[in-house]
Amino acid sequence: MLKEKFKWSSPSIFLIDGSSYIYRAFYAYRNLTRSDGFPTNVIFIVLKLALKILREEEPDYLGFFVDGKGPTFRNKIYSEYKANRLKMPEPLSVQIPPLLEGLKLLGISSWITEGVEADDCIASLTKRFKEQYPIVIVGSDKDLFQLLDRNVVIWDPGGKESKIITHSDFKEKWGFSPNRWPDFQALVGDSSDNIPGIPGIGPKTAQKILQKFSSLELLEENFLSLTKREQQKIKGNFNNLYLYRELTFLKTDACLDIELKDLKVEKINHIKLKKFCEKYEFFSFLKELNLENKTSIVPKGLPIFSRDNNLKENTNEFKIKRVEEKDLILSLPSQLGLFLEKGRVFLSNDKEEFEILFDLSELFPLLQKKVVFCPQLKPILKRFPNILELSIQWYDLSLCAYLLNPEQRDYSFSRLKKSLEQDRGISIQGKALAVLEVGRHLLAQIQAVELEDLLVKLEQPLSAVLVEMEKRGILIDKQKFNKFLNLVQQELDSLTTKIYVLAGKEFNIRSTQQLSAVLFQDLKLKGKKKTASGFFSTSEAALEKLRQAHPIVELVLKYKRLEKLRSTYLKPLPQKVDINGRLHTTFNQLATATGRLSSSNPNLQNIPIRGEYGPKVRECFIAPNGYKLISADYSQIELRILAHLSEDPVLLEAFNRDEDIHTATACLIFSKSKEQITPDDRRKAKTINFGLLYGMGPQKLARELGFSLKEAKQFITVYFEKLSRVKEFYQKVENFAKTHGFVSTVFGRRRLLPHINSRNEHLVAQAKRMAINTVVQGSAADIIKKAMLLVEKDALLYKLNARQILQIHDELLLEVPENVAFEAGKRVKELMEQVYPLKVPLKVDLGIGPNWKEAH
Repeated sequence: MLKEKFKWSSPSIFLIDGSSYIYRAFYAYRNLTRSDGFPTNVIFIVLKLALKILREEEPDYLGFFVDGKGPTFRNKIYSEYKANRLKMPEPLSVQIPPLLEGLKLLGISSWITEGVEADDCIASLTKRFKEQYPIVIVGSDKDLFQLLDRNVVIWDPGGKESKIITHSDFKEKWGFSPNRWPDFQALVGDSSDNIPGIPGIGPKTAQKILQKFSSLELLEENFLSLTKREQQKIKGNFNNLYLYRELTFLKTDACLDIELKDLKVEKINHIKLKKFCEKYEFFSFLKELNLENKTSIVPKGLPIFSRDNNLKENTNEFKIKRVEEKDLILSLPSQLGLFLEKGRVFLSNDKEEFEILFDLSELFPLLQKKVVFCPQLKPILKRFPNILELSIQWYDLSLCAYLLNPEQRDYSFSRLKKSLEQDRGISIQGKALAVLEVGRHLLAQIQAVELEDLLVKLEQPLSAVLVEMEKRGILIDKQKFNKFLNLVQQELDSLTTKIYVLAGKEFNIRSTQQLSAVLFQDLKLKGKKKTASGFFSTSEAALEKLRQAHPIVELVLKYKRLEKLRSTYLKPLPQKVDINGRLHTTFNQLATATGRLSSSNPNLQNIPIRGEYGPKVRECFIAPNGYKLISADYSQIELRILAHLSEDPVLLEAFNRDEDIHTATACLIFSKSKEQITPDDRRKAKTINFGLLYGMGPQKLARELGFSLKEAKQFITVYFEKLSRVKEFYQKVENFAKTHGFVSTVFGRRRLLPHINSRNEHLVAQAKRMAINTVVQGSAADIIKKAMLLVEKDALLYKLNARQILQIHDELLLEVPENVAFEAGKRVKELMEQVYPLKVPLKVDLGIGPNWKEAH
């Protein structure tokens, strides 16, 4: 307890900066909703925090403060104050009233004062009571630092670890008093409040200045004692400095109507709190606060099976019935849970669980016209590939959870079950019963955010296609692989000898530490970036910058590329073939946040295509005798989607005229005619087109193109001037993300962006890149998934025996009899180009050949 830590004898006052925790909860825990889809993440997380404070600290006085609506005095003196902040997202705002209700039931008073920020209320109460009582400010906003005093501490219990900051902690870290914090913020600025600060003044410079001068006024009087560089930055900015300080300085004359008695913690209203927890389905709170009674709490339409964790399957409380009669299945209700485990089959209705003793193939016809939840469809499809053709409404729980939060990573049934149990404070007994409970919970959320169509019409049918593609595999030429491996090994041996000569000794070139020691210690090359182990980086990117520094660097780069080729492809892939010489990958639907498929064991989506050796590797992937490979590759699909979504006239015209988009862009940014555009101009335009699409900044663009930073910035400016609708589109996506906390693809796929409104500029910039990337790349992923379904189901392609064997992001690879290859290719191209009605044509580049190299 803080009381014991600081040896306080008098009652303590806890003042919570509610606004900061409300936003933190909203963006950090986006998946918490009631079974009907009503968002409850803020209510649940903030009430949990309040309970933690009540239990751990037993405060005598406690207040919860939220920013009031309307402009503050700061907006009147500076119109740009917080102008970068968007309106509170609706899924957050609807939670504020019930949150305050819940706090009241816990005995905690709360305040929202129109035109007053929470920090100002806290500052006012701190000033009024700090001489008589210890004050604990509960919050994470740095603006609160200025309130630290001998009797005032800041406590942030909301993160992974509790953080306590005292007056002495602050002085030790910063070297100046906490009440100087507004001076510091005036110098460096505060992006979260849209306070620009003084350009070029960073935290270290500001810290040094404040340690030297006790006030901004003294700084102005002694301006000439600053360094020339500091003078240049601050000169003419003192009026701004005083304005920025006033914006950051917290008011101490707000909330004057709040008396000490108003902050007193009241008794918990157990009866009303129990109803509140039932209403919002906070079952863990019922347990935590001992509010449970002997009867089960069952929300309408969502049965809960709460039993002791240690009960066995065949106790009196819970039994699994063994079923041999098929007629019983027909009499079961319309929603069922299905669980398969080591050859055993479990099925459940609302109240009972059954172990099915007859063959699984006989069960599926009995499930027609029913809703069946299962942990994953793919394992079932591997055994019974045609079950989606039956009139059963399947729901794959892993895909449901993935669509709700594609960055979660773990979609195992055990994790989903545990998560639901923790949320509701229950233990769900049984196997199939648990599947049914988790399924209903996830389905309610899926339907609330309108993702059911994407699940049922795209992702689940795609699982069946992927199972078939995995079974088919792709043929490789082992003899050609081995021949290529021998050639690469000879080249590696030759490079090793040359590297040893230049190094003056033998060493393990594959060891990053030994290589670093040779390059940067023995040969005295100038390293730029050290790794966690303390050695200079020997990554390919780091070595590229040193290419001209010493002849050994060129050899090491070539060695690294050949060694990767040998160890990643040439040696392991032939070892993974089946008895028919075919490689079988696993396609993962749950691995990427944008909706793209990934491939593993082995990864066949990263087979090199460019450079000296890439085409030679692809030449080893072949069609069987009498067959050809068809490569159908969407041409510039992401730029076409950008044209469609932005409606930029330049992009629309170029694509609709079937012009080369990079040449068209080069004409604009270099102010040249098509005839004047050189290959280098086109290369630069291509880099800019794709670079800006994926959020590349001026520094990286300068490195990629060999420009100065100034030139790169100019190119970006010109690009967005010429393609102004693209810039407007990017801004529109960012604004939507800031308001709603997510972005969507053209098919409705969502990606949550919890850091889009963060106070950390790096996280915000990253979230903005993710937003654009998801909308464009995610839409492309949805389009090719839809194309895969059309190709797989097409009657003509089935008749021609054309079979999909690989998907490489924007490319489909098919195996087809040689005599119908042209006809099949024509049909594939036709289907892929009609998948989605963009405002520009979808274009597919088609190739046919005996191996992947020649087909691409």
